[in-house]
Amino acid sequence: MTESARSFPRSIDLLSHQECRLVVVDVQEKLLPVIPQGDQLVARIQQLIQAARLFEIPLSCSEQYPKGLGPTVPELAEMLPAPQEKLHFSASECLGWGAAANMADSRTKVVLTGIEAHICVQQTALDLLALGYRVTIPVDAVASRNQLDWEIALKRMENSGASITTTESILFEWCEVAGTEEFKQISRLVTGKK
Repeated sequence: MTESARSFPRSIDLLSHQECRLVVVDVQEKLLPVIPQGDQLVARIQQLIQAARLFEIPLSCSEQYPKGLGPTVPELAEMLPAPQEKLHFSASECLGWGAAANMADSRTKVVLTGIEAHICVQQTALDLLALGYRVTIPVDAVASRNQLDWEIALKRMENSGASITTTESILFEWCEVAGTEEFKQISRLVTGKK
């Protein structure tokens, strides 16, 4: 069924690729080694980036004080636009978007990934929510050094209005329908098959 042939409205809580942006927060060379399961984190973010490219979703990337924490890890840097450097923990200012109500397009839903969940990701999420964006956090694409910090950050962001989900859920919401070339590519992304 094509989008124009759909006879029912979709939930506002579902992520349409036409309405989304993807932000990768501070996945940097000196931070990643202290993150448990850092390889899995990078793999999930790579899946999101590949899907964002497939669906032409705008990508943004931030780096927290790169002079001290190093650049974005190479396996992500090669897939992303030039990062926005920042000193504030929140990336909202360096993104330069302003309020959601003033956006020139309909892309007011933000999928937020990166590290650390309880510092830079959380502060970015809360600021973007205050600016009127609908923020979604894939739990398997954000991380902290400590499990408790990660858990409490997810609860706080959810209590503040962010949606909490998984990378795979996001990929299939962006895809929306089976039987298309995009669906085949998303299926290959999640199964790891070529």
